[in-house]
Amino acid sequence: MADLGSSQSVLISGRRTGESPSTGSHPEFSILGPRVILLSGRFQVRGSCAYTLRLARHLPAYGISPVVVCPNARSVESKQRTDLKIREYAYLDYPICNRLVLPRVRCDLGASTPELIHIQSRRVLKQGKWLALRLKRPYVLTVHDYLSAKEKVRLDDPLCAQVITVSESVKRDFLAKTGFDPNRITVIPSGVDLSVKSREVPILDPGHVPVIGTAGPLESVKGLPFFLGAASRVLQTGRDVEFLIAGAGPEEANLRRLARELGIASKVTFVPYLLDFAESLKAMDIFCLPSLQQGLGTIMLEAMALGIPVIASRVGGVYGVIHDQHNGLLVPPSNSRQLADRILELLSDPNRARHFGENGRELVQNDFGLDRMVSQTAALFRDIISANIGVTSSHGVA
Repeated sequence: MADLGSSQSVLISGRRTGESPSTGSHPEFSILGPRVILLSGRFQVRGSCAYTLRLARHLPAYGISPVVVCPNARSVESKQRTDLKIREYAYLDYPICNRLVLPRVRCDLGASTPELIHIQSRRVLKQGKWLALRLKRPYVLTVHDYLSAKEKVRLDDPLCAQVITVSESVKRDFLAKTGFDPNRITVIPSGVDLSVKSREVPILDPGHVPVIGTAGPLESVKGLPFFLGAASRVLQTGRDVEFLIAGAGPEEANLRRLARELGIASKVTFVPYLLDFAESLKAMDIFCLPSLQQGLGTIMLEAMALGIPVIASRVGGVYGVIHDQHNGLLVPPSNSRQLADRILELLSDPNRARHFGENGRELVQNDFGLDRMVSQTAALFRDIISANIGVTSSHGVA
């Protein structure tokens, strides 16, 4: 086993004390407060990791001083490493090593004991609860997706202040499977950056070959074999179309093999290992979300913010975003034929596709902006910390 001593903690990057949050900087704790730990799992291609990075970047502008603690952030794009303060602790997500790693985290905090721990996903729930108990600080858990049938989530300790869910659909699922107090669940949809420049070429411009794409973690729940099945059906009509799959994950090899078996490998481009999908999204004329289940769909929101028309599975949190025939199209999950039919509809009617894209962009601007997500999260933090001040002052800090 690797040394778990002082080299265990790696401060990737930090900002200079006194920089202004309006410039995108991240002042030290002595400048901004209250202090909040964003406890994350390994940074991978998924919306929950983008969520953490967005909070870390923008919370200072709302008077919150965050620090990200995670086991590994090597996949974070280099510019973000420069901008954000991230502390890596190898083996943080290994249960057998928690008794060695977590005390190190606690020790490294020193005088900078946080007022709150925000657990970014259930992957590090046990670690977050351990820290909260030792530091005598409240914690918040964000739930991005649905609990599996066998998953047990215990939040009966008094330090659990709130659960954030990213959609009403996820909230209903969480309530049904845990019996948690509904008054301690707050729905805060994931927000996306609205300042990203739109693509220069119009959607379905006649001078370019159309690109139909999808993006996100390449996992079985994302229904990507049905996307490739739809791609095969579209190409069988003789259309000159390209397909793009942006992301990485355990299903990548299977998807590449399926593309070869369908005889469409030359028409499908894979763009792996991304945490930022902006450039891939800008290459798409139509975005598809063929998920079998979906908590919300942050990357779908990013596509909509760019004015890209969306075709999505009629599941979960998608219902709260896509209104069929108004700002996108809905199809049954696991149905390549209907997905292909909808793709062909938009390819045949570019004006309709652009209309959906503009309506989608308007919805995201009104309801799913990054500022809205961060401001609601910061307000929740302040409420919890204010309510906890009397408790921590009477008990002290461990």
